[in-house]
Amino acid sequence: MSAVLQGSLFDSATHVEPALRAVGAGLSRIQLDRRSWVDVRPGWLAAADVLFDHLVEHVPWRAERRQMYDRVVDVPRLVSFYGAADPLPHPVLDTARELLSRHYAEELGEPFVTAGLCYYRTGSDSVAWHGDRIGRSRREDTMVAILSVGQPRTLALRPNGGRTAYRLGLGHGDLVVMGGACQREWEHCVPKTAEAVGPRISIQFRVAGVR
Repeated sequence: MSAVLQGSLFDSATHVEPALRAVGAGLSRIQLDRRSWVDVRPGWLAAADVLFDHLVEHVPWRAERRQMYDRVVDVPRLVSFYGAADPLPHPVLDTARELLSRHYAEELGEPFVTAGLCYYRTGSDSVAWHGDRIGRSRREDTMVAILSVGQPRTLALRPNGGRTAYRLGLGHGDLVVMGGACQREWEHCVPKTAEAVGPRISIQFRVAGVR
């Protein structure tokens, strides 16, 4: 599988392997409402080009199909999932999961254990409005941490069934963490775009029993 990514010349010249910076440095919290919040940490991963290329080549990407009303349609992105017992596709993702579990230990109360990956090949690939409500997150507060590599895309958020309230531009190596009641009381999406954008991969870290 091949992809064309306009990489970071600074990262490519300075780093040989992907490296994670401190989670808390440069982290800012958006309080969506009294119970829901989003943390944003730009540039968490250095040498993100290297990780992107590795994931494109080594992750077992698969296309999914889904029932939509009276027909079955292609899901507009490629996906892969790593359970708690599955080795992650690059060592830096093990480090990322450990650092996130440590940083959010007091608020989260348990470690991140799984990783779901989505590969957005062009601006036509997307994910519709949804909350991660499969499993315990339907009734309990939880966190979903997303590391983004590749070309920038928009992550939009809105209260359930409401209008778009926030548009976050996720860039190459950026981290976003959705916490509190965000999955139950808010929805998020990566909308399609007519702009000529390159490929992007998101890595979503979750706790046990949440999808």
